[in-house]
Amino acid sequence: MTPPPLAPGGTIGILGGGQLGRMLALAAAELGLRSHVYCPDPDSPAFDVTRHHTCAAYDDEAALSRFVDSVDRVTFEFENVPHFTVAFLASKVPVLPGERALRLTQDRLDEKHFVSSLGLSVAPFAAVDSAADLGAALRDIGRPAILKTRRFGYDGKGQIAIRGETDPESVWSEIGNAPCVLEGFVPFALECSVIVARSAAGQIAPYEIVENHHENHILKTSTVPARVSAETANEAERIGRVIAEALDFVGVLAVELFVTRQNGREALIVNEIAPRVHNSGHWTQDGCLVSQFEQHMRAVAGWPLGSPHRHSDVVMTNLLGVDADLWEHYASEAGTALHLYGKSSARAGRKMGHINRLGLPRR
Repeated sequence: MTPPPLAPGGTIGILGGGQLGRMLALAAAELGLRSHVYCPDPDSPAFDVTRHHTCAAYDDEAALSRFVDSVDRVTFEFENVPHFTVAFLASKVPVLPGERALRLTQDRLDEKHFVSSLGLSVAPFAAVDSAADLGAALRDIGRPAILKTRRFGYDGKGQIAIRGETDPESVWSEIGNAPCVLEGFVPFALECSVIVARSAAGQIAPYEIVENHHENHILKTSTVPARVSAETANEAERIGRVIAEALDFVGVLAVELFVTRQNGREALIVNEIAPRVHNSGHWTQDGCLVSQFEQHMRAVAGWPLGSPHRHSDVVMTNLLGVDADLWEHYASEAGTALHLYGKSSARAGRKMGHINRLGLPRR
């Protein structure tokens, strides 16, 4: 049964206190909603922007009980929330997007099977549970290929590229003998993603496909409009809709895509799904009337979704490590919106903030 819309003044609990949780809490405040952030890290940047926060482990039943008594709904900013935490909270209040989306996207193999079952294209893949499995999978899929741990991978962590005469046993040892999935290499022309919001009532609002550029496996820029055909843009939105509907999803999700080109034709291959607001959707903060963060909180609160229409061209650039030391320069740059996360220390590759450079409005 769908709960009634949460009125202004209601409280949404957020599991995770990183920059995504911070921006979700800020978006909630603009709608007149309160937030309560739960995270075990005492240095969580999201704690700075909400009156209510809990610093405790995700398996601390006493802390979870106090937390859940203070909120009307719960959502999460990252997909590695323990199942115990979600089950415990869901027995008392709605947890959105919900356990199914979380479970599927926590395991890369389950995710691949799910996407394939929807008739969507993915890279060739195989389960790998041993060095022998890896050797067999390489003979079947071929090289180059990517070996990825089934769980707990992000920003290039938990994956190894396999080329040439790489020894499977050494790769298996390097990845820690963890359950994995081997994926065939996709000769893509572009990396893209689509952000899609879905409400409990089934309303769907897809944002425009965005073109992504990575450096050292970490997203560096997201550019909209992407350099793809209108047909490819429409197909990206269709893929997002299909996945959101199949998961009965409530909230914002991201679908990472490869764009391939052959004989003048474009095709899309699904890479990964993120059941949450996403780095490649940060451009929506300044390029759209309703950002991905507001859209997610609208969906979780049971409100109507806002328009995902883009009003400006945007290039979003992540500020990694010491990049954020140039904040004064970015703050003075015309047409640039600066977003800093309030993290206490910078290190190489750490996301400290982002900027959105806006172009001329669309006519």
